Amino acid sequence: MMPDRVANLFDGLPAELPAELMETIARGRGTRVERIVSRGHASPAGFWYDQEEDEWVLVVRGRAHLRFADDEAPVALGPGDHLHIPAHARHRVEWTDPEQDTVWVAVFWQPG
Repeated sequence: MMPDRVANLFDGLPAELPAELMETIARGRGTRVERIVSRGHASPAGFWYDQEEDEWVLVVRGRAHLRFADDEAPVALGPGDHLHIPAHARHRVEWTDPEQDTVWVAVFWQPG
């Protein structure tokens, strides 16, 4: 079996980004990998993610702040920083750098 063609996380970054870009770049049994691109984006006021899946995020480029519902201080992330977010850990994107693209890799899977 031949491998997929080589791809680059930084290819195809849009010049205009009115909304955060989320693309599935790989998937398997119960698992998916997304490329997320943010440029000054944040979760809407009062919105909290409450996902059925576990998530692992890695900031490849840029900077972001995540906030968890049970913690008053945001978690600052920069290039190379990664974090496991268990299923149902209520969280939101508090801030992403408006001056540059924040490129994330997120891996989602069923807990257990």
